[in-house]
Amino acid sequence: MGDALANLQRGVRLLLESVPGVILDGVGGLYETAPVDCAPGTPAFVNSVVGISAPASPQRVHACLIEIETLLGRPKIRAKNEPRTLDLDLLFAGDLVSDDPVLTIPHPRLHERGFVLWPLADFQPDLVLPGQTLSVKALADGLGEDASSIKKLAGPEWVSTTNSLFPGS
Repeated sequence: MGDALANLQRGVRLLLESVPGVILDGVGGLYETAPVDCAPGTPAFVNSVVGISAPASPQRVHACLIEIETLLGRPKIRAKNEPRTLDLDLLFAGDLVSDDPVLTIPHPRLHERGFVLWPLADFQPDLVLPGQTLSVKALADGLGEDASSIKKLAGPEWVSTTNSLFPGS
C-alpha cells in the first residue's frame, strides 16, 4: 500500500541502520507480481530480496524486521495476506534450519514463491537452499508460472533510486 518503492527503500535503509555491523551483500531486482492467496481485487504486489551479513542472531534480525514493519505502518493485527505498506521476512540464514514457532528458517514456502525466487536468483542464482536439491534459479524456472504475470520493474539500482521507476506515481 502507498508508495511501494519508497516503502521498500525505507525498509532497507532502516534495516541497515538498525542492525549493528550489517552489510548489504546483494540486491535483487524489483518485481511486480499478482497477489498470492489474497482477496479478489487485491492490487499487484511489488517484491524484492536483499542479502545481508550481520553479526546478530537470526532472531535479532527478525525482531528488527518486525520493528521496521511497525514503524512503517503495518498493523500488528490484520487479516492474513491483506495489502500492507511493507512485509519483511527473514527467508534463510545460511544452512540454519529451525522450526521455532516465532521464526521458521528457511521460510516454509520460500522454494514455492516466484516473487521471492526471481529476485533472489538475480544475485544468488546458484544458491541451494537448506532442504532443497535444486538451485534458486532452477526452482524459479521450474515454477511454470505465466511470465506475463510477472513484471520486472528495475534491477538492483532500485535501492538507491527515486520514484522515477514508477511513472505517474
